[in-house]
Amino acid sequence: MKLEDFDYDLPEELIAQTPLDDRSSSKLLVLNKNTGEVIHKTFKNLIDYLDKGDSLVLNDTKVIPARLIGEKMDTKAVIEVLLLKNITGNTWETLCKPAKRVKLDTVVSFGDGLLKAKCIEVGEEGIRKFELIYSGVLYEILDKLGTMPLPPYIHEQLKDQNRYQTVYAKNLGSAAAPTAGLHFTPELLKEIEEKGVNIVYLTLHVGLGTFRPVNVENILEHHMHSEFYQISQQACDTINKTKETGHKVVVVGTTSVRVLETVATKYGKLKEDSGWTDIFIYPGYEFKIVNNLVTNFHLPKSTLVMLVSALAGRENILNAYNEAIKNKYRFFSFGDSMFITDK
Repeated sequence: MKLEDFDYDLPEELIAQTPLDDRSSSKLLVLNKNTGEVIHKTFKNLIDYLDKGDSLVLNDTKVIPARLIGEKMDTKAVIEVLLLKNITGNTWETLCKPAKRVKLDTVVSFGDGLLKAKCIEVGEEGIRKFELIYSGVLYEILDKLGTMPLPPYIHEQLKDQNRYQTVYAKNLGSAAAPTAGLHFTPELLKEIEEKGVNIVYLTLHVGLGTFRPVNVENILEHHMHSEFYQISQQACDTINKTKETGHKVVVVGTTSVRVLETVATKYGKLKEDSGWTDIFIYPGYEFKIVNNLVTNFHLPKSTLVMLVSALAGRENILNAYNEAIKNKYRFFSFGDSMFITDK
């Protein structure tokens, strides 16, 4: 399987730079994965595809203001640090820029020393492990010093930091938002619940994979970085019952897919679990849980395009993306949405 099999041409003006004022007013492209048929709707119409007894699965991770600008203690050189993953205690995996300036034992200071980071391990491709040094509560310090780590294709400042959070974000730890969930409003979720649909939460903290392109021609050689997840027994019981009774499990976001498929692959069924996943889903993969997916439009040649191609078929996905481009859909993190359904 070649990388260019998952490429498509996207006009730059279709890359959404800012979120819409009303989250749920974004467009919704409905793709029937069995027939390839495409229907154009609005995100609010998602409720029309949900029935009593169905389950809607959401990732409740919360983005930390993980982008920090500091300076080396010795030379005062400016260093940008993106906190990616809390490994243990105060040890974090990070992405540094310019990385060549950050060597073993380098100390970077943020906010006049309010937070310091000492490099304890040098990795490849800009990866550094830091020990963070501070007094007080780290997340309170990050709220003062950090900013939201928006993807590199977004060039405009975000006026309201909360617009890069889902309205149900709860568990701090992500370096990026699970963007498929950005379209939901409290009002829409309430309507869905009142219709008799189960709202189910799990957690996956989005990490390095979001910021790393696939740069090998044979996609099977691509190395997926691991991300932390957790799912409760209550969530598993609800999803298992939904499937047993013949109702739909509608999964929101590729991050949620990765949790469900990781756990089902590990145990043969869903059960309470937490840990790290580096699951790589591409065409040929046999899904254990997921049939219906709410997702955004993804970057060309990305692992996410490969995942949705595994679910709906590469040709169906590329045709749907071309339809979206023709209809001036907005793409990527702040863009419009797609609902892949098997009905």
